[in-house]
Amino acid sequence: MKSFIEQVHYIRLPVKDLELSAQWYRDVLGLQLLNITEERAVIKVNEGSFLLILVSTGDETYAHFTIDNEEAFSIGFTSPKLSTLHQHLMDNQVKVEDILKDDDGHAYFYFYDPTGNKLQVHW
Repeated sequence: MKSFIEQVHYIRLPVKDLELSAQWYRDVLGLQLLNITEERAVIKVNEGSFLLILVSTGDETYAHFTIDNEEAFSIGFTSPKLSTLHQHLMDNQVKVEDILKDDDGHAYFYFYDPTGNKLQVHW
């Protein structure tokens, strides 16, 4: 059976300070801010149709979850310049963890947006 679903179009992320978060995704990660209102900001990820929708909330909530009480990320990005990005994030005072390698030789690290959403980047 052919799937009725074509692709993932967007993922929504809760953020506490919408303006700050939208600027962070634009200025620190280099993504394109398409639109911002009082309720949400629309961020384009490169040339594809994939979007991040930042949703303003005062609630204590995050886009990640836990496994055995350990934070687990929901969104994984890719970057061919992993070490350069890691240093760039540290230079911009982003909470970032060490670069690790898995058994398949993929390198990755975790970092957090201004709200505290746990994200991953790998290559």
